[in-house]
Amino acid sequence: MKKTLILALALTMLLAGSCDFVRRIAGRPTAAQVERIRQERIWEEEARHQAILDSMEQVKKHLADSIAAREAYLLDSLTQAKGTVLNPAKLGGLFTTKLETKYCIVVGAFRNRDYAERKLKKCNEAGYTGTIISFRNGLLAVSVCPTNDLNEALKTVRQLRGKDICPEDGWILVNE
Repeated sequence: MKKTLILALALTMLLAGSCDFVRRIAGRPTAAQVERIRQERIWEEEARHQAILDSMEQVKKHLADSIAAREAYLLDSLTQAKGTVLNPAKLGGLFTTKLETKYCIVVGAFRNRDYAERKLKKCNEAGYTGTIISFRNGLLAVSVCPTNDLNEALKTVRQLRGKDICPEDGWILVNE
């Protein structure tokens, strides 16, 4: 009897020696099933993460397209209008200031000279050499970053719009 009991116990240990056997008897998932479930969750998480990345990429592309369209519109309007909208002659002509370059970025326009001088001081403190442009109609414009290159002016106005000294509606003055 002892031999049979030992043999039965040894046989049971061989058959029931794995956790999977005990799990199956208890109605629990086996190690392979647990691994499959874990892998499926990883795939689901990766798919969710990829969907977020794809969504962010679409937003990034949309923003890039919007910026490109805005720049193209600005460039087209400057090219087609030949500076009519931004030409000093349309603002009454220059009064005292002679512009040495073809383009400059206007970061503020004022009727009050004190306001224009405060804006000029703020530009100078920010590291930009500014100029007050006087127009015959009494308008005083504060301009920075004079250049003869339109692409450089566009690049600069984009950079300045993100800074404290330039409002979102800062513009390029075309001196013709």
